[in-house]
Amino acid sequence: MSEPRTLRIDIWSDVMCPWCLVGWGNLQKGLEQLEGEIEADIRWHAFELNPDMPREGEESTAHIARKYGSTPEQSKAVQGRMREAAQGAGVSLDYEGPAPEPQRWMWNTFKAHKLLTWAGETFGPEKQTELKLALFRAHFNLRREIDDEGVLLDVAAGVGLDRGEAEAALASEEWAHKVRTEERAAWDLNITGVPAMVVEHKFMIPGAQPPEAYATALRRVAEKVPA
Repeated sequence: MSEPRTLRIDIWSDVMCPWCLVGWGNLQKGLEQLEGEIEADIRWHAFELNPDMPREGEESTAHIARKYGSTPEQSKAVQGRMREAAQGAGVSLDYEGPAPEPQRWMWNTFKAHKLLTWAGETFGPEKQTELKLALFRAHFNLRREIDDEGVLLDVAAGVGLDRGEAEAALASEEWAHKVRTEERAAWDLNITGVPAMVVEHKFMIPGAQPPEAYATALRRVAEKVPA
C-alpha cells in the first residue's frame, strides 16, 4: 500500500472569524474521508477582519448590525446559523466558562497574529495550529479578551510556549512586519474574506466549505500536482 500524499495548505484566517473555525472543522472531516490517501501540512496566515477595531473592542451583536446594516434581531439570527454550522462541523461556538455568561465581544487581533506568526516560524506548523485552536477556544468558548497581552500570554503558556519568549514576540517589530507581509500576500492573492485556503501554493478554496467539497478539491489537486 502506498504512503499517503502530503499536500501543503496555507490558511488565511482571523481568530474572530466563526466561519474560519467552521471551515477548520469541515476540513478535518474532509481529511478523515481521505485517510490513508492524503494528509495535510497546514500553515496559518494573518488576516484581520477588523484592522481598525479600537482597543476597547465592540459588542458582537452591535458590531454585526453596524458592519452589515442589519437589525439586532437579524444579527442574532446570523449568530444562530453560525452556531448550527459549527455543530455540524464538530466544533463549538458556545460559551463554556463559569456563570454568568458574558456578552460576546469583538477585539483587535493584530497581537494574536503576531503570536501565531512567531509560533509558526519558530516552532513549526503543528505548534502553530495548537496555538490557533487555543485562541479560537479562548475567544469563542471562554470569551476572553484576545487583545489583552496577559490573556495572550496565558494562552501561549497553555500550549507549552515560553511566556517570556512570547512576551518578547509581542513586543517585537520584526513580527509586526511579518504579519503585515502576510496581510499584503492575502491582498496579492485577491483574498477579501476568510477562511481562504491555498493548496500547494496555487489552488484556492474560498470560504467555509462542506467536508465533501474539501475532500474533492484536495483529491483533484493531488491528481494535478506531481508528487
